[in-house]
Amino acid sequence: MIQFATLNTDPKATKTNLTSEVKEHVHVLILGSGPAGYTAAIYAARANKKPVLYQGLQAGGQLTTTTEVDNFPGYPDGVTGPEMMEQLQRQAERFGTEVRWGLATAVDFTGPKHKVWIDEDYLIEADAVIIATGATAKYLGLESEEKFRGSGVSACATCDGFFYRGQDVVVVGGGDTAAEEATYLAGMCRKVYLVVRKNYLRASKAMQDRVMRTANIEVLYEHVTKEIVGDQTVNGVLLTNAGGELVKLDVTGYFVAIGHQPNSDIFKPYIDMDETGYINTIPGTSKTNVPGVFACGDVQDKHYRQAITAAGSGCMAALDAERFLG
Repeated sequence: MIQFATLNTDPKATKTNLTSEVKEHVHVLILGSGPAGYTAAIYAARANKKPVLYQGLQAGGQLTTTTEVDNFPGYPDGVTGPEMMEQLQRQAERFGTEVRWGLATAVDFTGPKHKVWIDEDYLIEADAVIIATGATAKYLGLESEEKFRGSGVSACATCDGFFYRGQDVVVVGGGDTAAEEATYLAGMCRKVYLVVRKNYLRASKAMQDRVMRTANIEVLYEHVTKEIVGDQTVNGVLLTNAGGELVKLDVTGYFVAIGHQPNSDIFKPYIDMDETGYINTIPGTSKTNVPGVFACGDVQDKHYRQAITAAGSGCMAALDAERFLG
C-alpha cells in the first residue's frame, strides 16, 4: 500500500552511514497508513500503548487511488477510498494515536530496542514495531494507465469488478493472478479479453484449464498494450500483435494483473521473507522472526490483498504487540 524507500539494505552500512543519536523513544511504532496500519493504531491506542504512526509516501495507501469501495462492511451506500482512509485516521487519532508525515528509510533490528530512521536522519527507538507498509501493484508504465487510474484502470478485480457488470473488459497478464482475475470477472462481465505478452500462459495447469473452460474469456496471445483510450473514463484499448498490427478492443475496464511488489526492502537484513519479498509471519499470528516486530496487511499477504483482511491483520498485530509489551 505505501511505498517505503530503501536507504541501504546492508546492516553495516546502516550503522556506519546514519546518525546514532536516538531522538525519541516510543512504545509502539507503526509504519504504514492503510487499513492495516490505522486499525493497528486504533487497537494499540485503546490499549494505552501511545502508538506513533508514520504515513509513508502515500498516506492512506492504495485505497486512496480507488474511487468507490462497495465491499467494506458498514458502508451500505459505498464510500470512496480517500474518504474511508480519512475516517480511519480520525478514529485512530481520537484514541490518541500520533499520526505523522514521514518515510521509514532504514532500520536496525539487532538490539533489544528496535531502531527506525525516518527521512534518513531522525532516529526512533521503539519497544515494538508494526510493519504495515503494504505492497505496490505493478503497472506497465503507460501514461494512459496513470491517466485512467480509478476511472477504468484497476489492479484489483475483486475490488472493482462489480462496477463492470455486463460490460467488456481487458485483463493483462499471463500468470495465476491474471487467470484468477479473468475467471472472476467472467462471472459478471459480458466478455473478458486476457491479453498475454508471450505465446503461452505462465499460470498453473489448473488455472489454465479454468480459463479455457470459460466461454466468455478470449485469450489474446502475443499481444501487448500500446495505449488505453477514452475521455473521462476508458472506452477502448489499443494493442499490437506479434506481426506489429494494431488491434482495437472496445472495452470499458482495464485490469492489470502482473503482480505486486511488497514494500519490504529496508527490512530484508533482519526479517524472514519469501522469494518475492512478502514478510513471513508465524501462522495464525502477526509475529515475525524478530521478537517485538510484527507485520500486517499486504506486506505479508500475497493471497487476499483486501481492505477488510488488511484491517483484520492490523487488529492481530496490535493485540500481539500488546501481549509482547505486557
